[in-house]
Amino acid sequence: MATTTAFSPRQCVDVSTYPKLDHKQAGHLRHFHNLTAQRDGEWKHFDTAEYFQEFDDSARYQLATMTYAAGAAHYHRLPALRGPFRTLFRQIIAKMLRREVWAYWFLSSHGSKMFDPSMTKLRDPWADPVMKENIMYSGHLLLMTSLYTMLFDDDLYEKDDAIVFDWNPLFTGLGPERYTYSVSKLQDVILRQMEENDWAGVCCEPNAIFVVCNQFPLIAVRYNDVRNGTNVIGDVLPKYKAALVRKSMINRDDGLYSSFFALKQGVAMPARQGAHTAWANAFMNSWNSDFVYEGYERSTLGSLTHFNGKTQLHPARVANAFRKLVSEGADKDDPQTLRKAQDPSCHVVNPRMPFETLNWGTFTMMLSELGKDKELTDLLQYLDEKLNPTWENGGLFYPRNDHLADEEWNLTHVEPHSGNSGVGYARLNIKDGQKKMWEKPWTSDLLASRPYIEGPTFADDIDFLRAIWDEDHSAMILTIRRWQGPSKPQNITVKNLQQGDWAVFVGGKLSQQTSVNEGGEVSLTCDVGQEEVDVVVESASR
Repeated sequence: MATTTAFSPRQCVDVSTYPKLDHKQAGHLRHFHNLTAQRDGEWKHFDTAEYFQEFDDSARYQLATMTYAAGAAHYHRLPALRGPFRTLFRQIIAKMLRREVWAYWFLSSHGSKMFDPSMTKLRDPWADPVMKENIMYSGHLLLMTSLYTMLFDDDLYEKDDAIVFDWNPLFTGLGPERYTYSVSKLQDVILRQMEENDWAGVCCEPNAIFVVCNQFPLIAVRYNDVRNGTNVIGDVLPKYKAALVRKSMINRDDGLYSSFFALKQGVAMPARQGAHTAWANAFMNSWNSDFVYEGYERSTLGSLTHFNGKTQLHPARVANAFRKLVSEGADKDDPQTLRKAQDPSCHVVNPRMPFETLNWGTFTMMLSELGKDKELTDLLQYLDEKLNPTWENGGLFYPRNDHLADEEWNLTHVEPHSGNSGVGYARLNIKDGQKKMWEKPWTSDLLASRPYIEGPTFADDIDFLRAIWDEDHSAMILTIRRWQGPSKPQNITVKNLQQGDWAVFVGGKLSQQTSVNEGGEVSLTCDVGQEEVDVVVESASR
């Protein structure tokens, strides 16, 4: 309630000393909102080269990476912004549960000679997308929901019927089917399969275990352990790590992880490109950091080159040719080696895989996680100069470009996974971002002790640039703006404050003074337009 306590008219904290999202970072978050706020059945900008949702640019990967990007932004950059991020997470996860995203599995569950050459007939299919195999969907869904639970101290997805798959096509089947899961049930299903597969991981496609897709459920298990007071990951990780080495999935001299492990044949297939290794490293760094850093130079050979003071990213066929030339004695530091590798006569293309790898997203995600600032800056600069950065409804993305390279073999191919979410993740993450979240997940006790912000969301056309609780100064710092339109009043609430007197400053000027009880809140209304507005809520006893 309001009081007549005398407050200093001077704001003590200097807002400019607190980090702030830049225009592009805020634009990526808004693009995530724009994409997932579309009405059900509308998938603008999600278009993929493989329209059965089987390849790496599929909607599930785009949605998962948006979630991880938003999670990194919340944890590392805007930790007090609980309300808007909670809403965004629910929005993305709701899209992930749409049948359009996971219905591909009914076809994929038949199996394929591409991944199991011993097949002589197709298997009987099933529609439930998480009960067996398909870690390329179930593993992401487990991390998305577990990350939500960790960040917001919310058991929404732990309820028995919280994760629902409705298989109800109009003209297929014997009638509607419904499959229900919770976070814990989904985790149990995944871990049981890992054990059945001698801890090598869970299959993506039938008979094919990929290193990258098994990183996400491991991180989820860690978060759930911290929340539940268990240590499941402590038992799983040594077995998994040993299996990767034993089955030759990661111990290759070239630094690349196997293309996949053929389960029935017991054979690790050689890598065909570096994108999957980069993608895996961006998240494996959470639990296997020394290994990831040690293998960086070998794993990026050919994919990333460093000539004329610039880091350059290359198509997989150029990278493979470069690696081959170096293995034959060519100098990796000689520009002539790159020129030879760019000659189409040196290129080998897999005729059974007509789609290009998702280079931009995976490599930039890895570079951000490993703190390779110079390399990441060079790649982002190239994207901004050459690959048509597009602003739409306040959101930033890089539109699909199916053309592989220009006449000088500079990479121009952009698929929606990279353009919609991968590059955004790279901009919003920080060095060792996944590793720091693994080591210190937010706990219920921590969140219960810390003030946070509720009120407007991304749906209110608000860009959130700062949202930080400064414990040392007992101050909440919020910087917001509207990305379009005239000024509008916004109702903002700072919750979970300590008992005492609080001063509210808007634009550096004292706006109101309030006394609250322990765990109380301060509510305020301020006009927000396209100019940034700084809101500070300070303890009067500072």
